[in-house]
Amino acid sequence: MRFHSGEVSLSTRQKMEILDITEKVSRVVSECGIKNGLVNIWVPHATAAIAVNEHDTDLWHDILTAMERLVPIKADYRHNAKYGWSAREQNAHAHILNCLIKPDVTVPLQAGSMQLGTWQSILFIEMDGPRTRSIYVQVLGE
Repeated sequence: MRFHSGEVSLSTRQKMEILDITEKVSRVVSECGIKNGLVNIWVPHATAAIAVNEHDTDLWHDILTAMERLVPIKADYRHNAKYGWSAREQNAHAHILNCLIKPDVTVPLQAGSMQLGTWQSILFIEMDGPRTRSIYVQVLGE
């Protein structure tokens, strides 16, 4: 059994956006030489998340719209009021969404290839940008 860690960095440009990071994660996986096992993708930020879904920018727009309807950016959140933040700095919505979406996914690895479905991609979801973010990729296998 072997273990490999890697890191992907990216910069976001909007308050809320979705970026496809599948190729970046695949590069880390291919560099490690592990052929069979598990790939864990983890975002160490409380206002961002990782998901697996389709690479479709119209769908991404729909997801972001649904997220904002479910947990509005501007609302009477105690977290925001506690710090007296301006409208730009308010991020309670992002913390709440992180709890719902989660900061990681694990993907099976077989014959050196992540076993994503035909329409699946690994998506980074920014909920408090723009920011520079890190994503940790850990591969465990043989």
